[in-house]
Amino acid sequence: MSDADEDRADAWFHALSDRTRRDILRRVLAGEHSVSTLARTYDMSFAAVQKHVAVLERAGLLTKRRRGREALASGDVEAVRSVGAMLTELEDLWRGRVARMDELLAHDARATDPTTEPTTTHRTD
Repeated sequence: MSDADEDRADAWFHALSDRTRRDILRRVLAGEHSVSTLARTYDMSFAAVQKHVAVLERAGLLTKRRRGREALASGDVEAVRSVGAMLTELEDLWRGRVARMDELLAHDARATDPTTEPTTTHRTD
C-alpha cells in the first residue's frame, strides 16, 4: 500500500473506532440527515455530534452540503466499499498466513510423530 493508502486507512479506522460515529455512518448511509436531527438522537451536545460528523467527513466516509442554514450529511457508499475491499484484502492476506502456519505445523507434527514412516529421497546420480 502507498503512503496515501495507509493515511486513508488510518483515517478510516480512527473514524470507525467510535460507536457513535459508526451509528452516525449507518444512519447517513440509509439516507441524508441534517446534523441537528442527528444531534437530537444522541445524549451529547450538538457540538460533540458536529465533531463526530467532522471526523467521518475528514475520513471521506460522509459528505456534507448546505441547505439554507442546515448542514445535511450523506454517507459515501463508495468510500465504505473501499473500506470493505481493504478489509477483505487484509483478511485474505492473514488467511494465507494462517494456512501456511497450519501447513508448517502439520509438517512438523508428521516429522516428530514416531508412528509415521520417514520420507526418503532417492538420488538419481
